[in-house]
Amino acid sequence: MSWLAIDTATDRVSVAIGRTGDTAHEEHLDGARRHAAAVLPIVARLLELGGLTLGDLRGIVVADGPGSFTGLRVGASIAKALADTRGLPVLTTPSLMGRAHAAASGQERPVAVTSNALRGEVYAAVYRFVGNAVETILAPRVLPEGRLVEVVPADAIDAAETRADARRLIALTRLAGGSVPVTDVRGWEPVYGRPAEAQAQWERTHGRTLSSAPGLAR
Repeated sequence: MSWLAIDTATDRVSVAIGRTGDTAHEEHLDGARRHAAAVLPIVARLLELGGLTLGDLRGIVVADGPGSFTGLRVGASIAKALADTRGLPVLTTPSLMGRAHAAASGQERPVAVTSNALRGEVYAAVYRFVGNAVETILAPRVLPEGRLVEVVPADAIDAAETRADARRLIALTRLAGGSVPVTDVRGWEPVYGRPAEAQAQWERTHGRTLSSAPGLAR
């Protein structure tokens, strides 16, 4: 049976359906404001392309952050709805890990991957893909751009320009440490990494915390 993979963590929405990462069909669309309207039509097209229905899916793999607050909520909401209505299991994998896996291209060197976290900071992580396992050298965290040189190995592959590709999420389900099953789908929330920009602006204006959301180490 096939996996449905959804990555909406960046300004590129990527959706893939297939049994393995190498055989999956993928479609993507650039433009952060288009995520909400794009995902379900892409899912429908990919199912048709593969001659499949939702009943042919074995589960959903979602890039759970860090990344765009709005984008991650779109992916999570769709995964929750499908899980609730179809009884499908949900697995998650860090959005940075998926991009790192694509950049590694079978090499066993460390892979450093970043994405823009705004305000002069980046989301950063370092992974190594060895055999059938993922080694997390640096877990996803928020860092000032200038501190990257302190935490990235000198021989690391730079995956900063590697774009999201949901086929990588399917590939990661086969690697030890590549994905995590969600036990409480209704209560699960993505790892946003930091508050939404609107929340941050409110807190700066009012001088106090509005709320807390799942975050990352600094």
